[in-house]
Amino acid sequence: MTDDDREKAIAARRRLAGFRNHLIGYFLAMTLIVPINYIASPDNPWFLLPMIGWGALLGIHAAFAMGLFGVFRGKKD
Repeated sequence: MTDDDREKAIAARRRLAGFRNHLIGYFLAMTLIVPINYIASPDNPWFLLPMIGWGALLGIHAAFAMGLFGVFRGKKD
């Protein structure tokens, strides 16, 4: 394994670790927000806005962690 391959592997692990932390934070926040919404105002599902908005950003982060943005730049990571 060359130094370049090692650096790519380290960068990939860091991207996946960052995504994992983002995903854990998302699920923790949603497990708090949804019950609070149903207790405080059950007729108004305001939790959907942060769930969808943050979920969209999480999807973009997932694509970045998998290296899909490198495809658009011509890289093969």
